[in-house]
Amino acid sequence: MTDIFSTLAFYLERNFVVNALIVGVLIALCSSLLGVTLVLKRYSFIGDGLSHVAFGAMAVAAVVGLTNEMPLVLVITVISAVLLLRMGKNAKIKGDAAIAMISVGSLAIGYLLMNLFSTSSNLSGDVCSTLFGSTSILTLTSFDVWMCIILSMIVVLFFILFYNKIFSVTFDESFARATGQKAGLYNLLIAIVIAVIIVVSMQLVGSLLISALVIFPALSAMRVFKSFKSVTVCAAIVSVISALIGLLTSILAGTPVGSTIVAVDIVVFILFSVIGKFTNGGKA
Repeated sequence: MTDIFSTLAFYLERNFVVNALIVGVLIALCSSLLGVTLVLKRYSFIGDGLSHVAFGAMAVAAVVGLTNEMPLVLVITVISAVLLLRMGKNAKIKGDAAIAMISVGSLAIGYLLMNLFSTSSNLSGDVCSTLFGSTSILTLTSFDVWMCIILSMIVVLFFILFYNKIFSVTFDESFARATGQKAGLYNLLIAIVIAVIIVVSMQLVGSLLISALVIFPALSAMRVFKSFKSVTVCAAIVSVISALIGLLTSILAGTPVGSTIVAVDIVVFILFSVIGKFTNGGKA
């Protein structure tokens, strides 16, 4: 046990580890705040679809030789969020068809571009790193950290300022429209914000694992709590703690960061499911 604490103390003195912890906590917090809304509105597919889009955007950025790919990926992912929301409401193209078109298409085109125009000698490694997250937390740059901090502040501020509106469109969108609220606008803003979260998260957890960070904490909290506020607070706490445990475990065991964090989330979900069966759900 002493050796473990000594190892942790050694790593925590390194800036790259501190950066990874900061980014991991912020990603977990932002993902969980909107995760509850997405699950309740059955919009969970947006996170999965946009993660595929982000992969395709990263492939395009790599092909054109951008040294900083995040701005391009952010723009493309946000535009795709808007298109996905609009297509999901189209009578001719239902939500499940829209997600299949955009996500699978982006994934296929991205991989095709990486094969045709790859400048790397380790294409498989690049693809794996993008999809499942970096195997090393050394890859986080100062720009990544600051961008994550700024965008996370925007996400949290958005959630606080529009909490009542988000609550309204989450539980009764028809009533919200009847009372004059711009439900469509708030749904659009939620989709854009989740796109921002996905882009910020890609460097650490990978495009295919991001939706797990959005969904699992919310589902875990719902096993025990029932009110929207209680579920949101619990999901945020669970997500942050799981991220910290996953990151520290990854450092000590040398496992991939993203996969380790998601594995912890799965364990927590199982634990909360068991607790929920005994408590029958509590209200805060």
